[in-house]
Amino acid sequence: EGASGGALGIGIGDRVMMMENTWYNVISPESCSSILWRSWDYKEQAAEALKLTAPDLLAQGIIDRIIPEPLGGAHRNPKEAAEILKGVLLEELKKLMKIKIDKLISMRIEKFAKMGEYEE
Repeated sequence: EGASGGALGIGIGDRVMMMENTWYNVISPESCSSILWRSWDYKEQAAEALKLTAPDLLAQGIIDRIIPEPLGGAHRNPKEAAEILKGVLLEELKKLMKIKIDKLISMRIEKFAKMGEYEE
């Protein structure tokens, strides 16, 4: 889970990935609910509005890949989750190492420059 501007701020890289059963945003749903409705009772509505799940963020271009978790979630089988993560990281690094540094930099600039754009 990541819930701060800092969490998003350190997510600058050639590939940003996210485990499938977590969330990532500048504020937690509970805090958002407290600010907007002065109550935690609306945390589900806040979570939906924030679009903070892995599929939401992949669709928005905030992350590049969703890392699958073992059945029941990474917390149920951390060893298997670590093996999955290791495989994904090695795969992505292998891809990145084939790209020239100038191209990586231009791709990174283009990706992050698009963030925050909105189209209907």
